[in-house]
This record gives sequence, C-alpha cells and structure tokens, in this order.
Amino acid sequence: MNWNKSYVRHRPLLEADYKRKPRLKKRQGHRPAVMPILMLMIVILTGVVIASVSLKKPAIEKSTLETSNLVSMTNEIIALPPLDSSLLISPAVVGSAVNSKSSAIKPQPDSILAGAIEAKITTESVTIRKGDTLSALFSQRRYQTELHDILALGHSTSKLREIHPGQTIDFKTKGSALASIKLVLDPLHSLEIIKDANGYSVLEHQRSFDRRSKMAFATIDSSLYLAGQSVGLSDKIIMQLAIIFGWDIDFALDIRNGDRFSVIYEQLYLEGQQVKDGVILAAEFVNAGRSYRAVRYTDTNGNIDYYSENGHSMRKPFLRTPVDFARVSSGFNLKRRHPVLNTIRAHRGVDYAAASGTPIKAAGDGKIIHRGNKGGYGRTIILQHGSQYSTLYAHMRRYSNHLKVGSRVKQGQIIGYVGSSGLATGPHLHYEFRINGVHRNPLTVKLPDAQPLARAALQRFKGETQERFVQLELFSSTRIAQFAQ
Repeated sequence: MNWNKSYVRHRPLLEADYKRKPRLKKRQGHRPAVMPILMLMIVILTGVVIASVSLKKPAIEKSTLETSNLVSMTNEIIALPPLDSSLLISPAVVGSAVNSKSSAIKPQPDSILAGAIEAKITTESVTIRKGDTLSALFSQRRYQTELHDILALGHSTSKLREIHPGQTIDFKTKGSALASIKLVLDPLHSLEIIKDANGYSVLEHQRSFDRRSKMAFATIDSSLYLAGQSVGLSDKIIMQLAIIFGWDIDFALDIRNGDRFSVIYEQLYLEGQQVKDGVILAAEFVNAGRSYRAVRYTDTNGNIDYYSENGHSMRKPFLRTPVDFARVSSGFNLKRRHPVLNTIRAHRGVDYAAASGTPIKAAGDGKIIHRGNKGGYGRTIILQHGSQYSTLYAHMRRYSNHLKVGSRVKQGQIIGYVGSSGLATGPHLHYEFRINGVHRNPLTVKLPDAQPLARAALQRFKGETQERFVQLELFSSTRIAQFAQ
C-alpha cells in the first residue's frame, strides 16, 4: 500500500480536523450550576432558622452571652504583648459595664407592654357645609350602626337632626371604634354623646360670655353710618342706635352736620377673645341742639326696653320712618305735578328712595286690611292701627311670606320690599299716614306718646338707672371738652 499517496490525497481533511477546536458533548440531564445554588440556599435557610431561634431566647440569656464574650475579649486584650498601661481596659470596669447593660434589658411586665399597644385616641373636627346630612357624615366614616343607636335615644339627641351649615361636629375615635361625638351648636352651646360600657350618655354643655363695657363718641359731618364707622362701631351697634332714637328722629331727613352721639355698649368675650358686640346700655343723641337720652332697663316682669330719664319708653306707637336710612325723594304736597302722568295731582304721602329689595317695616302694631294691587299704587299693603290710625305702603316689589289680609303684625316687622310697581319712575316706597281717614304729613304729624312707668315702678327705675345716666353725662362732657381744645 502506498502510504505516501494516501496521505497526500487525505492531507486537506487531516489538516482541517487538526485546526478545528474540539467540542465536548453534553451529557443528558447534566446541569453544572445546580449543585452550588442548592448548597447556597441550604446555607441561607439554616442561617435564618438559627437567627429566629436566637431572637426568641430570653433577654437575660442574650445578656449572659454578651457578658461572656466581653469577658473573653477582655482576657484576650490583657494577654497581648505589653502596651502602655493607660491604654489597657480594666476587667472590673468591663464587668460593671456589662452588669449595667444586663440590668437595662430586663424583660418588661405584661402591663407595660399592654399599655404600649393600647388603641390610639384621635379627634376629627368637621365643619358642616351646605348639602351635608347627618347620615352622609356618619356613613363616610362607617358609623351607620352607631348613628342608629344614637338617634334611638330620643329627644335628648333630637338636635342632631337639625344641623346647619357652619356648625362643627367632632368625631373622637379609639382605634377604629367611635368613642364620642360633639356637636357645637353655637359659641355657647354644644351637645356631646359619649359611648361607654353601658351604652351612650348625653351631655349638654353651656358657657357664658364675659361682658365688658365700652364707650364711643362721634360728631356727624356726613351721615350717622360713616360717623359710627369712624369710631369703630359695628353695623349692629349703629343700627341699634338708629332704632332706639328712630321714634323721635327721622334719620333720613332730620340729621344735620354737627349732630353728635355718645354710646355705652357691651362687647362679648369668650376665653379672652372678642366674639361680637352685645347691646347698647345707654346712649345720647343731640340733634339740632336737642338732646335725647335713653337707657336699657328690665322691669319686674322681665320686659326689656329703652327709657328716657323721666321713665317714658323710647318705643312710641309709630315709627317715624318705615325704611332705614332711605332718602326722601318727594314730600307731602297737595299740588304736586305727577312725574308719570304730568298732571297736577295731590301727593298725600312721602316717597322714600331706596334700592330695590330694601326691607319695609310696619310703622306700628296692627292688622292687614288690604294686600294686593291698588291702581297706580301697584303692590300695596294697608295696616289698621286701632280705631283711629292707618298706614299705607305702596309700589312694593314683593310682600313678605305668610302675610295675608287679617294677619297681625308687630311694629318693626318686615312686611315687604321696596320696588317700582304701579305708576313709578324708579324703586321707592310711597308711605301714607291717616288719622280717622284723613291724610296727614308723616314727617310732621304729632305722634302719640308712650305711656310712662307707673309711680311705684318709676322709683325702682330711677334707683337702678341713675348711675348709668351719670356715667353717660360724664363721658359726653369729657369728650366735648377734649374736642373743644
């Protein structure tokens, strides 16, 4: 056999096989990385088990173990080659440190642990808004069952059914359970329902204002309202002042520059903070050089009113003007040319120009004898006051609700609102005053006076109000002297 020829013929194949990299066949089922991973997982699980067992051991065993470790460490430090003695740690010092640490980690009693996990008490304060309902407020917090039980208490919790926007309700919870609710009705009154082992208990809380007196003095150079604002009076006090003297002074017509007033009034405080103004205790108004004084007084029957120094009530049978702070646009004139008809037509009343919708008040106690349209008067109400007097209110925009013919009204009660119904060029009130059916000028007619206090009651009145009048006089004269300087 010629080996040389055979080699030459197969040389390319032999060289190709020589250069080719050898490849190892994988045996079926062989996974090179499986065993290390399994070993690692076994080690991790073993460590977790050992750690959990060690955490369950009592704290004293852990402390003893740490103590033995520290002692052995101390012995090892001492066994080291000699060093500076100042750097060596004394075994006694280490022992005392270990003992203190061991005592600090003593197991706590069960009562202390129970207190640590006691349910947390929280309070949520909710301000009631328009459209809120009691059912919705409780349902949002999943207290429907509690609400049912609370309302089942009856009359004592009935105020919960009458919540209003602006009120606040506090939900106090212990954990997830409702502990109590508190409804703040107003600054002075609140209702609290507390849940206990026996069910629910209802408490009504009431506070009182701290009342403080304050004085103010002003001279009018434009209007009562602006003069009052200039000395810090609230709208409430200014309106009270106008009401007290409104039977004697027409604030739409009689006010003059140089008129002045002094007022003693209350300010109401809660917890040291001013909440609002109270009532006028005493006041003086000087109009066109004439002085009017009034003091607040409560009689033996509990009736409260304002009286002059001689015991006459400031409240007369009729108001001088039925609209507050209105302007007289047309007076009483039997030969006036009508602004719409352009003819001479008697004007048997007074027109008060005011913004549309301004409230109209009854001039005195009486009964409605007409309510409806009345020719050129438009929407009109006529009141009968006893057998002699009657008043008419015309050109109304609308009437007050629930008033009809035959209804009884009180002096100062709102009976309608200023408008321009009927023959009118703009919003105003046409007001007439009649005595025995005869028209009289409302601005100049002499109104009947109020009855004074009886003689026995007058002595009591003077004894209780004299000091207040003296205080008012002293304050007024002092302020006048200061302004004169």
